[in-house]
Amino acid sequence: MDPGDKSSCRVAVAVLNWNGAGHLRRFLPSVVAHHVPGDRIVVIDNGSDDDSLKTLSSTFPEVDVVALPENLGFAGGYNAGLSILAERLDAQWVLLLNSDVEVTSGWVDAMVDAAQRHRWTAVQPKIRAVDRRAEFEYAGAAGGYMDRFGFMFCAGRIFDAFEQDRGQYDEERSVFWASGAALLVRQSAWEEVQGLDVDFFAHMEEIDLCWRLRNRGYVVGVATGTHVYHLGGGTLGQSSPRKAELNFRNNLFLLLKNDHRRGIRGRIFFRQLLDGVAALRFLTEGKPDFFRAVIRAHGDFRKLRPRMWDKRMAERSACDTVSVTSGTPSGRYQGSIIVDYFIRGRKRFSELPADLFR
Repeated sequence: MDPGDKSSCRVAVAVLNWNGAGHLRRFLPSVVAHHVPGDRIVVIDNGSDDDSLKTLSSTFPEVDVVALPENLGFAGGYNAGLSILAERLDAQWVLLLNSDVEVTSGWVDAMVDAAQRHRWTAVQPKIRAVDRRAEFEYAGAAGGYMDRFGFMFCAGRIFDAFEQDRGQYDEERSVFWASGAALLVRQSAWEEVQGLDVDFFAHMEEIDLCWRLRNRGYVVGVATGTHVYHLGGGTLGQSSPRKAELNFRNNLFLLLKNDHRRGIRGRIFFRQLLDGVAALRFLTEGKPDFFRAVIRAHGDFRKLRPRMWDKRMAERSACDTVSVTSGTPSGRYQGSIIVDYFIRGRKRFSELPADLFR
């Protein structure tokens, strides 16, 4: 890609890579095979020190590369990479794609078409597990939601209960958040909200992005007419204490920064109590590393709380003049997914009371 020759395209498919040469060899061929002429495929390399760059130049010469000098995390890597890309390429949409995702025929067209039909600003496909191909995958499944206490779940996946994709969630609909594993965002909106929040580093930064978009009146959706397959845990494993630490901390960041209703201090305090219960459960289950992960997460949250409070004020100011479209489903579940799952035994999204989504 010649920096002096800025061209235009419909979609820039941006794959973020860090020491993932194996993932590139395994998954990038599907992206190339189902490439739409006129769109662009770009790998943003996050300072890899394996043979990723060599693999890209020798095996995928048709793929553009933005090479960053160091690992900036998921959020920082995308922000820096897409900023450099914007200087070279004028794209209507950017499509954030994990390096461990296998795509299918027509996936980009289906997402763009759904977004244009429904006037969505951000959209994901259905996401299935690459090794259990009929089953929804953890990171996004058939679209993301949030309960009244800030706990995240998906259509097709609640905690560790995964449903088979039998078409039960094929109605195209707006959701609260869309997965960063395969996330299409209108370029102008990405620039308006200034991309991802680097304080998240990794995990839940796409939920923060979607929430900020929604607070500005934009709508997030799921294109159920297409699907991709996600390996998951490609950088941090699903059972990683570090991942747990980031998730607990970043969930608190999300609430403080984006929940602009009154009483946020009380909701944060109550959520921290619930996190404490989770930490004690880890301890009784013989998982001291996860117990310590929750403690570290809360310590980090306290340290960065003033910065997040400033961001909250800036976000509220940016959204004060926005009139959110009335009648648009919020994707907020007014019940408690903890109570539903662990006490009432509701393991499927379809078992949740529909009238509590508002």
